[in-house]
Amino acid sequence: MPDLLLKYVHWVDAINYRLGRIVMYFIFVMIGILLWSSLSKTFFLPSLWTLEMAQFAMVVYFILGGPYAMQLGANVRMDLLYGSWTPRGKAWVDAFTVLFLIFYLGVLLYGGIESLAYALEYTERSPSAWRPKMWPIKLAMCVGIFLMLLQALAELVRDVARLRGVSL
Repeated sequence: MPDLLLKYVHWVDAINYRLGRIVMYFIFVMIGILLWSSLSKTFFLPSLWTLEMAQFAMVVYFILGGPYAMQLGANVRMDLLYGSWTPRGKAWVDAFTVLFLIFYLGVLLYGGIESLAYALEYTERSPSAWRPKMWPIKLAMCVGIFLMLLQALAELVRDVARLRGVSL
């Protein structure tokens, strides 16, 4: 395998690992927001921002944590047949199916960038009573999709390396 591809895989893995380890604590941010929502509805005036902010935190948690989950192999697979295959057979199937994921992520990223450009150009706001600007969450989504695309390409390189007998 060319040295540049090996460096690419290690670079992408390092970025997504570190970011994933940070983002996994967003679950506590969501818990805090929802706890405040419950307390404010019970004892004070209900807050307008809590539900939507919890949704935004969930999007960041999910989107930025996806590449980390893919890196760890925590994605869902249909193990009915896959589990009994040889490592080489698994690498063939993974190398083939990741191409569909790369195509899907490319289309998703294109749409996300278009949506982000719209949100920035027209100062798009949520239609809720709180009316937050939408560009920050759309930017987070674009970054997460881009990182997932980089991780999918790294997985493709890793699968090709397995087929060649090289361990990464």
